[in-house]
Amino acid sequence: MVDLAEATPCAGLVPVAAGAMRLTEESPGRVTVLAALNGQGAALGRALAQAHGLGWPAPGEVIAGAGGAVRWFGPEMALLIGPEPGEGLAKHAALTDQSDAWAVLRLEGAGAAAAMARLTPLDVRESVFGVGRTARTEVAHMAGAVTRTGAEAFEIMAFRSMAASLVHEVTLAMRRVAARA
Repeated sequence: MVDLAEATPCAGLVPVAAGAMRLTEESPGRVTVLAALNGQGAALGRALAQAHGLGWPAPGEVIAGAGGAVRWFGPEMALLIGPEPGEGLAKHAALTDQSDAWAVLRLEGAGAAAAMARLTPLDVRESVFGVGRTARTEVAHMAGAVTRTGAEAFEIMAFRSMAASLVHEVTLAMRRVAARA
């Protein structure tokens, strides 16, 4: 009989350090995609406010509160991160639980922005992509999402099946930036 053991997407691959940078795995908890039904965006925002004290994010925006966060994830799409979706949300959106679908990494430390600049076509300068901004984008050769969580801190998401490639690519970028110092 096979013994199955639960493992995170990046188990055994992180933490990684290079120079002043550190790469760790994040565990965001429950992740639910909210896809607003046709014409229901405003009503969904009201339902989010009532159920979670959060609103509907503008493009590139993250709205965080004590009980979780809502992160823009595309036109008429957002991620509800943390709580179980409140009652009433399903009246205005298609809800999809994707808690196990993503590998989520945190890259932080001096040089993190320079490493991210090697991984994504986004302009990650803080003056352009400031704290609390998010984007669906390419990360190395993978579809993913990047959120700036601090001056030198980023959350990077890619599909769980790409976890090893994601760690490999971010580690290479970190080491190349560290070697320049």
